[in-house]
Amino acid sequence: MNLDAPRVLVLNAGYEPLGLTSVRRGVVLVQSGRAEVVSPSGHYLKTPSRPYPIPSVVRLFRMVRRPPGRLALSRKNVFRRDRYTCQYCGAKGVELTLDHVIPKSRGGKTTWENLVTACKACNTKKGNRTPEEAGMRLLRRPRAPLYFEVIVLGLEARELPEDWRDFIAV
Repeated sequence: MNLDAPRVLVLNAGYEPLGLTSVRRGVVLVQSGRAEVVSPSGHYLKTPSRPYPIPSVVRLFRMVRRPPGRLALSRKNVFRRDRYTCQYCGAKGVELTLDHVIPKSRGGKTTWENLVTACKACNTKKGNRTPEEAGMRLLRRPRAPLYFEVIVLGLEARELPEDWRDFIAV
């Protein structure tokens, strides 16, 4: 097991998700008395003196003030938000591009609300038109991801540990 992999969900004192941390940091937070184990993973970190249970979810005892987290707008993050799926035809596993819902030539901005993932065929079909003009429909309306979505953006719902689902709506 990689101790530096982000595999422990960290919750604020009010049970709001703050982020992911490594196994090493999760164990240190619990052993130092700064956090409690909300859900154990069932695995142990074996040391010469004794085994330490590895947490899956920890809750901090102190409330951490955190400014609203905004995810950087990037090609990779738009693909992640859209789960690497064309937002017009639903194709996965094909060559993907970014599409401006309202074309830049018509004043469309490069924002979370105006960018979607599209396959090359759909992007070419849409061209320099709006989806309505091209007779195409979006599977989902584009929007900036919420903070809890940022935490699990790279994870598929099936990869999400079962005990995290109580704290993160997917």
